[in-house]
Amino acid sequence: MSTESDVWTTDPVTLRDVVLDEEAMQARLGDCPALERVWILSLLGRTREAIAEGRVLLAQSTERFRPLLVLAQAYQRQYQWHEAARLQEEALCLARSLTREALVRYQIGRRLFDEARYKDAAAEFEWARDLYRTAGRKRLAGVSGQALNRARKLAENS
Repeated sequence: MSTESDVWTTDPVTLRDVVLDEEAMQARLGDCPALERVWILSLLGRTREAIAEGRVLLAQSTERFRPLLVLAQAYQRQYQWHEAARLQEEALCLARSLTREALVRYQIGRRLFDEARYKDAAAEFEWARDLYRTAGRKRLAGVSGQALNRARKLAENS
């Protein structure tokens, strides 16, 4: 049986989620929750399906926070920055906790990083790191700190 780290990872250079075991990821599609399905479809490069299913999920959700972020990630993978940003801003308004705000800030940072806006991305990663640290989420603060360092390094070289 594969572990999560055997199936997908976040590339430390690009900060993008990448599939390591496509077969295992495909197998998860059959019986996973709708939210995870949208994310998996996006990771597998089936972004049109991910966006279509994500829109339906968002329209049917009474709790919009996570569907907004997953759909934003799908748009981001299609380089539809404006739509991703719009959804992330709505999620930010719904955050209502330090940890949830940190999650949104981190996702915004990843979008800005993808857009090669490294200085802006670094600011979001720093914000996410500080929020996670304040909330006592050390591992996530560390992940945000690593992304912050990567974005700062690229900003210096730009």
